[in-house]
Amino acid sequence: MKTLFSIRQRCASVLAALMSLALLPAWVTAQTYPTKPVKIVVPFASGGVADNYSRFLTQKLQDELGQTFLVEDRPGAGSIIGTDFVAKSAADGYTLLMMSNTQTVNESLVPNKPFVLTRDFVGIVPINYSDLVLVVHPSLPVNNVADLIKLAKSKPGLLNFASSGTGTPYHMAGELFNALAGVNLLHIPYKGSSGARTDLIGGQVNMMFDAITTMSEFVKNNKVRAIATSGHSRSAIMPNVPTLAESGVPKFEATIWLGLMAPKGTPIDIINKLNQVIVKIVSRPDVKDLWATQGAYPMLMSPAEFDKFLLADVNKWAAIVKSAGIKAD
Repeated sequence: MKTLFSIRQRCASVLAALMSLALLPAWVTAQTYPTKPVKIVVPFASGGVADNYSRFLTQKLQDELGQTFLVEDRPGAGSIIGTDFVAKSAADGYTLLMMSNTQTVNESLVPNKPFVLTRDFVGIVPINYSDLVLVVHPSLPVNNVADLIKLAKSKPGLLNFASSGTGTPYHMAGELFNALAGVNLLHIPYKGSSGARTDLIGGQVNMMFDAITTMSEFVKNNKVRAIATSGHSRSAIMPNVPTLAESGVPKFEATIWLGLMAPKGTPIDIINKLNQVIVKIVSRPDVKDLWATQGAYPMLMSPAEFDKFLLADVNKWAAIVKSAGIKAD
């Protein structure tokens, strides 16, 4: 009996050791990650909000983790090309996706994509959000939202708005304005926000919704005229510009937010490590103060909270796309 008991004890010890070894690779991976350069794919054109904040973040991540972080812009097809590239990449933590609410909109707006956001990706962490501003070319004879609605109704289908592409926050804000204000502004999609912004300043298009973070300098220099912002309250960097809700378009609220995702199957230890490091970065007082001057604000969530947020945003925009009858161009 004593011999049998000893054998059982040895078997139990061996089993426990094997189980510990099975868990070891994930622990070691999390402790040593990253051991080579990490690529953050931006599925939008360079010079936009996602590109700018990705470059800011990569520098901070390099400082924190002692490894190279690179930004690779892969724009096209309303973010689908770059997003699909990451979906098909190795789930090892070395290819990540900088995404925005463009991707959550596309889940319902573009149903025949080669990927499904909640099936093929896992959320790491949100980065920040900022309100949008509705700006018009100075030649357009409007000074406020009431003027714009009156002019648009007198010229149905003749006024237009630019966006950085179908399904982007700038596009959806314009469609939401059409629906809530009862007007018919023509959507002019570009391959990126920089091109749309350039043509607006040049007078080739009438107006656009753009992130306050990038458009505020053009407003200050009188290149465009700001007539309303899109948040639930006035922007701290544009306090004299009313919100759309204040301006006679009730229930209007739209923002652009950014987040980081990875291919499904990426080790949870790597996801958690990236989450903790990025939350630490965006919580720093100097980062918060800098972003506040730009009109951007950190978003702090765990991976599980971010996944719930993503699903809620997918459902929110699906309801708006359906009720407003919005179609991909």
